[in-house]
Amino acid sequence: MPVHHVTTEAQFKSLIEENEMVLVDFYAVWCGPCRQVAPLVEAMSEKPEYAKVKFVKIDVDELADVAEREEINAMPTFKLFKQGKAVDTVLGANAERVEEMVKKHL
Repeated sequence: MPVHHVTTEAQFKSLIEENEMVLVDFYAVWCGPCRQVAPLVEAMSEKPEYAKVKFVKIDVDELADVAEREEINAMPTFKLFKQGKAVDTVLGANAERVEEMVKKHL
């Protein structure tokens, strides 16, 4: 399943409410570590064992209100939502920790 780029607050709310599990990558286009980890997260989104997880990217500069409400202070920040609620967070471009977080909540 490809990574979805969220461009509106309504789209973000809908995704976290309508999907069992959503991994949100809060990033910025100017962030080097964000660009480094992106292909690894993209590859993770295509693994069969994560078929139940919706992978989403949010540009913190485009959706600053969402980033502020979710208390995003560093990029990248990966936030896992389960049944509409944030359950876990990984700060930084550490794909291994992101994958461990997702596995823990499956």
